[in-house]
Amino acid sequence: MTPIQQLLNTIAQAPDGPRVVAVFDFDGTIIAGYSATAFIREQLRRGDLAPRQFVELMRAMTNFGLGNMGFSGMMAVNAQFMRGTEEASYHEVGRQLYSKQIARLIYPESRALIEAHQAKGHTVAIISSATPYQVEPAAADLGIEHVLCTQLEVKAGKFTGSVVSPTCFGQGKVDAAEKLARKYRANLDEGFFYSDSQDDLLLLERVGHPTALNPSAKLDRIARARQWPIATFGSRGRPTLTQFVRSVAATSSLVTSFMAGLPVYALTGSRRESQNFSFSLFADTATALIGMDIKVKGEAHLWSHRPAVFVFNHQSKADVVIAAKLLRRDIAGVGKREIKKENPIIGMVMEFGGVVLIDRADGKGAIDAMKPLVDAMRKDGKSVVIAPEGTRTVSPKLAPFKKGAFHLAMQAGVPIVPIVIHNAGDVAPKGDFVFRPATVQVEVLPPVDTDEWRAETIDEHVREVRNMFARALGQPLETPGTTKRASAGKAKPKEKPARSKASPKARAGKPAARRKSAAAVKPKLKAKAAAKPASPKKAK
Repeated sequence: MTPIQQLLNTIAQAPDGPRVVAVFDFDGTIIAGYSATAFIREQLRRGDLAPRQFVELMRAMTNFGLGNMGFSGMMAVNAQFMRGTEEASYHEVGRQLYSKQIARLIYPESRALIEAHQAKGHTVAIISSATPYQVEPAAADLGIEHVLCTQLEVKAGKFTGSVVSPTCFGQGKVDAAEKLARKYRANLDEGFFYSDSQDDLLLLERVGHPTALNPSAKLDRIARARQWPIATFGSRGRPTLTQFVRSVAATSSLVTSFMAGLPVYALTGSRRESQNFSFSLFADTATALIGMDIKVKGEAHLWSHRPAVFVFNHQSKADVVIAAKLLRRDIAGVGKREIKKENPIIGMVMEFGGVVLIDRADGKGAIDAMKPLVDAMRKDGKSVVIAPEGTRTVSPKLAPFKKGAFHLAMQAGVPIVPIVIHNAGDVAPKGDFVFRPATVQVEVLPPVDTDEWRAETIDEHVREVRNMFARALGQPLETPGTTKRASAGKAKPKEKPARSKASPKARAGKPAARRKSAAAVKPKLKAKAAAKPASPKKAK
């Protein structure tokens, strides 16, 4: 049994309810590396930190690391350089840095531990020596309500240059955890604490379930001596040379697979057969090079009603490989026009393969560009694959769905087939070039009949399909009249996360009256399928 599975089993055996406290350190524990690095770079870029001040800050950090300066002293050095700066601007900086840099550093394994505690109804908190501007965007994305950090003094909306005492370090973390436990009448002797650093030894000793996640060498020795659970994750952080080389090869295999299909085109004169050959070759080559295993539930729905519009939630550039592996043949798609500017060769290959490249900033132009896809479905019997979110999300949380895929399905008179990808971010989170080996869980939901859909009710249909994804992912449902959620990286300052505390199963278990039964559309779809044979399934 793997260390992460052992930790998940321990959580599963713990009592349910908020009287069990689960505390996580942030830097090195929830994320790979240190969020302070991104913030210091941003301070330099913004001019909030002059070169001389940067040198002074680095000296203070070095002295802290050597034990020549206390944590409060180091924070005081940083705080003085922020004097007079609007606090609101740092909330915005935090949200931007989370979306662009920090979100992709979250360990999938740490996310799984957090979700396991949340499913048990535990009181989950981040207690970190970092500032709220570093931690709160991640906490909102992870659905963690309690964030206890080192606070900088603010008056009249501006930083004063001082640090609020006591800081959240050493005994300060213990005090924060005990205060949280008292609020929920919890006993820390039954609580959990996850950390990577020996600086957190006091709180690790205080709880009943101390765990060393990605521990420093010193904490690793302490944890082994005390027989504490230890887990080290390789899913984030600096990639190995082998991972980098394999990622380059996997990306390049799109071009080589296209070239391998040219002889098929030359000998048969069939562009379609050439495309199908290249598509399948790319799927098999790329998944092998990445080391990606795909576990599929509901695989029969991939072939039962073709042509169709296949829609998937978009977390990763690995989604392209996943779609190719699942759908295999007779597929057209939609991509962003920027691809052609960033890599003309890749763009040319994608267009040859039947991908329509659209300008996402031009709504009307994008709709016009996608019109040939209706003919591809009606006349050629091809299916279309598209991500209704429009772009990759920084986390597994669903973004609002755009309507293009749904209009296409209505115009072509074909069903919508939802493909729910649970954890493609484990392979390559948004912003990462490198692919990492992982097992991806995919759920193909029953086809949704679109025969009775109308343009005036399109919002309702989009919501129904999005809620199918939400149920499968254990996320909150979207209801009529509600404002669509902004992404976690754009949450308002100090706003509590909107995520329900209920377990994924509980959130998914909405009344049957609120969802459209798949059984209701099956008779029509079966009749349609009987009228024309489905595309043959290629061997994987």
